[in-house]
Amino acid sequence: MNWALAHRVASIAAVQAHRDLGVDRTRYVQVHRALHAAGVIGMAQPMPRLFGVYFSPADQGPAIMLNASLNAVTQRHTAAHELGHHRLGHRTAADDELDPALRWGNGSWPDEEKTAEAFAAWFLMPLPAVRAALGRICGSRPSSPEHVYRVARELGTSYAGTVRHLVNLRLLDSGRAAQWGRIPPADLRSSLAGGAELPGQAHVHVITEATGGQTVYADAADVLVLDLPGAVFDVLPKGLEQWTGDGPAPLTAAVMTDEMPPGEEASVEVGVPGHAHPLQLTVARDAPRCGVDEVWPA
Repeated sequence: MNWALAHRVASIAAVQAHRDLGVDRTRYVQVHRALHAAGVIGMAQPMPRLFGVYFSPADQGPAIMLNASLNAVTQRHTAAHELGHHRLGHRTAADDELDPALRWGNGSWPDEEKTAEAFAAWFLMPLPAVRAALGRICGSRPSSPEHVYRVARELGTSYAGTVRHLVNLRLLDSGRAAQWGRIPPADLRSSLAGGAELPGQAHVHVITEATGGQTVYADAADVLVLDLPGAVFDVLPKGLEQWTGDGPAPLTAAVMTDEMPPGEEASVEVGVPGHAHPLQLTVARDAPRCGVDEVWPA
């Protein structure tokens, strides 16, 4: 099976899964909630060399094991990949070293891994959600790699995976995707943060007027940058602190800390010059899962 056929199979399966599991296709997909709705038992623990494991009904499943050492974005993708195994009726599978950056397109993936991997992309990045994110960010199609990075932040997906999937959705041509795919995400993070040095592998979430009423899904050390002239944070809840960085350009930003527990969310108000009322948004901490699914934040 080639990748084109795998994506055709997976795109249909993902739409059916969205329908059956009550997933809102216009926004950030709650993959762990979807696993619960699918009746899949979940557990996460540190697992060297493994991304995840799917146990089929023939092996006392359906159940999945996720690597608790993965970051939130990679763990979300792995969870969707394992859900793909379940929805596609696959056998028990242990997914190790299935890093698309290392093996994508080289022919070494078994058919069931190809369709599960394609399912993860279509499940986490449904076309309505991608179009909605692009509408808030740039109007229609991305015209810069920063636009793609920001779409990835809205959907909780990797930059490289989002670049590839925009080609599948015919929202980005393959030539430009090849160029943008070679850009290190660290360069894009730095660009969006005004050249400031970011903590660790922190992501950058750009707050604009279009962010009003939306939920920003972030983890500890992630930075929220205001892209609104003269705007300031009027209200920052516990778990978010003012952050100016040390870049060459003035920056109004906030950083998420561990004081916000995983699964919690809080309201943020931004004062914008010329606006009678503050811009309101919700910030939710979406950290990697650990332990059994009963204690995973939904």
